[in-house]
Amino acid sequence: MAASILIADDDAVQRRLVENMVQKCGYEAVVVDGGDAAVALLTGADAPAIDAVVLDLVMPGLDGMGVLTKIREAGINIPVIVQTAHGGIDNVVSAMRAGAHDFVVKPVGIERLQVSLRNALNTSALKGELQRIRHSREGRLTFSDIITRSEAMAPVLRTAQKAASSSIPVLIEGESGVGKELFARAIHGSGERKSKPFVAVNCGAIPDNLVESILFGHEKGAFTGATERHAGKFVEAHGGTLFLDEVSELPLTAQVKLLRALQEGAVEAVGGRKPVKVDVRIISATNRRLLDRVKGGHFREDLFYRLHVLPLTIPPLRARREDIPHLLRHFLARFGAEENRTVTGISGEAMTYLSQLDWPGNIRQLENAVYRAMVMSESDQLGLADFPFAQAQAPALAEMHCEPLIVSPAIQASAPAVVSGSEIPIVPSHANGALSMLTPSGEVRPLEEMENEIIRFAIAHYRGQMSEVARRLKIGRSTLYRKLDDATADHHAGGGSEP
Repeated sequence: MAASILIADDDAVQRRLVENMVQKCGYEAVVVDGGDAAVALLTGADAPAIDAVVLDLVMPGLDGMGVLTKIREAGINIPVIVQTAHGGIDNVVSAMRAGAHDFVVKPVGIERLQVSLRNALNTSALKGELQRIRHSREGRLTFSDIITRSEAMAPVLRTAQKAASSSIPVLIEGESGVGKELFARAIHGSGERKSKPFVAVNCGAIPDNLVESILFGHEKGAFTGATERHAGKFVEAHGGTLFLDEVSELPLTAQVKLLRALQEGAVEAVGGRKPVKVDVRIISATNRRLLDRVKGGHFREDLFYRLHVLPLTIPPLRARREDIPHLLRHFLARFGAEENRTVTGISGEAMTYLSQLDWPGNIRQLENAVYRAMVMSESDQLGLADFPFAQAQAPALAEMHCEPLIVSPAIQASAPAVVSGSEIPIVPSHANGALSMLTPSGEVRPLEEMENEIIRFAIAHYRGQMSEVARRLKIGRSTLYRKLDDATADHHAGGGSEP
């Protein structure tokens, strides 16, 4: 999924021109006809994800300066590029003081707009990464720090946000690398306990003979080597949240004591004489299905029901591939800053291929792949050659009896030569005219559905040059725009997602 750019201009001709340029740059365009509509869209309860704004300064009603003031008052940190036909220095100064990221004069050329948008999005991504790192170190991560645009993640986020407002025990299930601890920290950072400790324990990394001591503490001299008193993780997390990562790996003996601690709200240190009351919110996580562990006799059923009060299952990265471009943009920005490298783009061929891989290690694997490519690349553009593991992954997965998604030559051929990490376009699903005529059940597809698919393919093939699209399809531009508007209306009415 490409970045979404909001265009606010009262001039219909200028709106269409800027929209066309934005699409040719590889972005998605969202268009409104005034300042009031822009503010309503950005601040609404169901506000769409907008990455940047191209804003006309002179508009009837709420003008550009008014829009800048209102979105900053609302705490919205989206980069704004203002444009006007009057390029006086006073306008520039006023717009920048009001929070604009850049300033362009009408009529803006596509090269100038492309550079401005790329810089704005890269700067925004870097700010987001720095804020995420700062929040992580300070224990203040929230759901706004989770990078996702996937519809598969929407119900998970809604459930997690509801859980944050209470102290209900949460069990997070998901494969390694999907971000279970990030979700746990976001739940903690969005609730009433956010000012209290967040203590994480990897239950799978603790030796069996030390589990009780680490979780519940021990007294001095309680066993050989106990040269001083240790409070334990439960006591450390008092008033806050205790995150039990890989809880399925706890030995059965420790499970008994954990169950008692949860039931009584108190822990007894090894060698201690009396229990200590604790007020702890429990969030647990596992990369296995905990119910299967119960059925296999490796996990206590009564403890399972104590932890499994509100379950969350985070889908793997292969089930939310539309998140890959956005994750890549943030990783490119962060590692570029950390390594003092000016790597601003990624080739279309590499992006197409990376978006089709299964990523068994999920987000952690993707992050490490970008880090390696950033360090090893000698160019300011990352290409497929910078991801050697990706080319080797298909045969490796075949040996493991996995079925990776194979990138067809047609799709590879359709990828643009080089795009910015902030400008990753939607890859057409049917390249070189490979249009399916039948539904999976063997019925002929509706004509309107196939027509919409052909139009979307043509727009991608001709890089958003609408005049060329209309000429090649042998229809007028007005007819093309009408069909696009009808398709968009049908899409939103049906609740579908962009291809």
